[in-house]
Amino acid sequence: MNKKLLRLSFLLLLIPFVANSQISRKRWKAYRIEFDFGVGASNFLGELGGANQVGTHALRDLELSQSRLAFSGGMRYRIAQWFALHPRITYGKVAGDDKLTTEFFRNYRNLNFKSNILELAVTGELSFIKEQMGRRYRLRGVRGIRNIEISAYGFAGIGAFYFNPKGELNGKFYALQPLGTEGQGAIETRKKYKRIQVCVPLGLGFKYAIDRNWSVGLELGLRHTFTDYIDDVSKTYVDPSLLQRENGQLSPLLADKSRPEEYIPDYTYITEAGQQRGDPRHNDSYLFAIFSLNYRLKTGRVNYPMF
Repeated sequence: MNKKLLRLSFLLLLIPFVANSQISRKRWKAYRIEFDFGVGASNFLGELGGANQVGTHALRDLELSQSRLAFSGGMRYRIAQWFALHPRITYGKVAGDDKLTTEFFRNYRNLNFKSNILELAVTGELSFIKEQMGRRYRLRGVRGIRNIEISAYGFAGIGAFYFNPKGELNGKFYALQPLGTEGQGAIETRKKYKRIQVCVPLGLGFKYAIDRNWSVGLELGLRHTFTDYIDDVSKTYVDPSLLQRENGQLSPLLADKSRPEEYIPDYTYITEAGQQRGDPRHNDSYLFAIFSLNYRLKTGRVNYPMF
């Protein structure tokens, strides 16, 4: 009799924990949709600017002084407790300037650019610390099972982005793609690049739940692209007389902005036709670091306790 009573008491003690576990499994279904609004920074990895060494196209080539503001907005739809789809739009700016590096050949090249980036992407988010539904209220003195308020995920996806590199000359900025600074449009084998390209977003995200509806997050993401012309630099220098004849007088001026008079001995051979201007072996990349405010929309009903 004592054993039966002990078993019954043990089962009664388990009921709240089992019920809470079942509720936690169902609760996320009532909050599948989440809207996010973010602000942060954007940066660029490519030929221009970078570290005081030959370009590596890796994070150690990142020039933090060229970071610019970025904004994002999107909607997250949770398919499972550990997986969500996240369509979003992100706007940022990227820039690079050879004056910021002391590596001789990059500094001698003396090119610079800036460009807006407008990206539309869909990513899949895989949680490795699952997001939990927080308590409705947080009251002092009320005890209960603690929720995990921090969640983390990795993401990958596909997107498209628009860019329009501009170079500076005598204090004014000019769109570079129409000028064909590497002979695009003037040389048969070099076609003008498209300013709408495909990207592959990859990265990590972290969220902190304020309550059941609100959370804040940080997302760090790299965008692999399939173009080497975000900065308008990729291949070799072209005969300036050809550029002027085919693409106008601005084209050779923005294609070669080196300052040979500042260097002794004479290094003008560095920018002669056929000499290396960029590195076509690696495509350009850009990065976003976004702080977000997230609102989870209740779309269903789950019977759960108040706390």
